[in-house]
Amino acid sequence: MDLDAFAWLLTDPGQTLLARAVALGGEDPLQAQSVLRREFAGVAAPYVAVAMSQAELRRRAVPKFGAAAAAMYFTPDGLEQATRQAVAEHRAARLVAFGAGSAIDLGCGIGGDLIAMARAGITSAGVDLDPERVAVARANLDALGLPGAVSVADATELDHTAFEVAFADPARRTNNRSRGRLLDTEGWTPPWPFVLSLLARDACVKVAPGIPHELVPDGVEAEFVSDRGEVKEAALWSGRLATVHRRATVIADGGLATLTDEDAPPLGEGGVDVRAVGEFLYEPDGAVIRAGLVTAVAAGVGGGLLDDRIAYVTSDQSFRTPFARGYRVLEVLPYRERALRAALRERGVGRLTIKKRGVAVVPEELRRRLAPQGPNEATIVLTRVADEGTCLLVQPF
Repeated sequence: MDLDAFAWLLTDPGQTLLARAVALGGEDPLQAQSVLRREFAGVAAPYVAVAMSQAELRRRAVPKFGAAAAAMYFTPDGLEQATRQAVAEHRAARLVAFGAGSAIDLGCGIGGDLIAMARAGITSAGVDLDPERVAVARANLDALGLPGAVSVADATELDHTAFEVAFADPARRTNNRSRGRLLDTEGWTPPWPFVLSLLARDACVKVAPGIPHELVPDGVEAEFVSDRGEVKEAALWSGRLATVHRRATVIADGGLATLTDEDAPPLGEGGVDVRAVGEFLYEPDGAVIRAGLVTAVAAGVGGGLLDDRIAYVTSDQSFRTPFARGYRVLEVLPYRERALRAALRERGVGRLTIKKRGVAVVPEELRRRLAPQGPNEATIVLTRVADEGTCLLVQPF
């Protein structure tokens, strides 16, 4: 992003251009560009380009930031890596609950977490190595009328002890984009040793939800968070901010719910058992699975697991729980493909949802081979029961 062009975009003439670019959002990009260059003939091409880019990024940001996206600014990578607003607000609320009055964001990106902390009344400041992201974060705080300081700095060289809590979201990208986001600590910025030094005090570090449990230091709480059914991140809480070993937090339209390892009985004698298929099947939320708290769901619905290595819960009772999707088990269908195809055609199934766990099946490929035909809709679950492949015809509730 051209920083000079972005600075111009924040002026009154730039805002006029941006508003027009937003209004043309439904047009073909080339046609919209032609319109802007005609209507703003005296404006330099880089200014038109940055306005068009911001208009498109605002449109893409709505799922993460809701209505606030219409007033915010972004970079493509910054938007991709930014915390969803609902998740950032949950994190800020936890900080407030612990009485944290001030926090520093070490690697603030475009300012998503800074915004949430400022809205929660936490005195906050952010630093980042990238001047573009710092400029965007500062613009976002100003656009939303929020306090907070942002500057270009190396988090590893700062004395941040004046702040009650340190927050970090290490960049987990390499120069080789084909490798994508890293699930281990290789290439983190700031590096993993620095992260560990933060976790020796009151801190919160956002990490990828695939982080191996063995990497979490003793005494640090690992919270796995899903937002509307999608696992988005894990957060490592340390010092007085850590209350349990593992936590699963599920955010939905109706609010927020949380489970911890204290809710999860052991698997086996004295806890949750492996059992036969009951009248109901429960598919735990991804955050629950990543946190290793499937037995907590089983205990909550008065049931057991279909297999000690597979995250499906079964019960003879019907429950509504925010931690799992529930299904009524209608019948057991043949597991073999030819017999299953015949069973589906006998039932007139033309729209088929395939769910699977613990079996080597690619749902899209299987659906193509089954070639479902008919007016009815059905959901099947392919999994293992008593170490044998099993197909369950189920109905969501």
